[in-house]
Amino acid sequence: MELLVSQPTTLRLPPVPWRDPHTVSPTDLARYIQQLELACEENPGSADLRTCLGMAHAMNYDVYQSMDALERAVALDPENFWAQLKYAELHYRLRALIVAERETLKAMDLANNAWELSLGRKMLQEIRRLMRDGTQKPEWTKSLKRPAIVLMGMMVVFSLMVAFR
Repeated sequence: MELLVSQPTTLRLPPVPWRDPHTVSPTDLARYIQQLELACEENPGSADLRTCLGMAHAMNYDVYQSMDALERAVALDPENFWAQLKYAELHYRLRALIVAERETLKAMDLANNAWELSLGRKMLQEIRRLMRDGTQKPEWTKSLKRPAIVLMGMMVVFSLMVAFR
């Protein structure tokens, strides 16, 4: 019985058609996104392709699709530094700083060399600076029940004051 050994295929990422993201035309970006989506369909297990797709969607200001692609990339390969870092960066850009800090720390644990570690440190430093400056969306950890009841009570009192005036 002869065993068939498949040759490992090397996955080539599509070349990035620009160096400065501000100079890319919307049609070129849409074409690039289509190429990446096709490549993701052909290679459903590639975290690198999903990461590139998430970055392209982010450049196209499509946050939900970017988040979906980056979450899938992190789920496909939890040890992928770039997928984790770009996922953290998306949260940072959305100013979800608490999540961004947590995800950046995960990415720093995955860093393979000093350069990757320095990228993570710089982003973590910026996230913490923004947190100190108060540039973040608040987390709703407390119930709004009490303020809502007080507001309703005030509205009832004012309505009665106007009615009996």
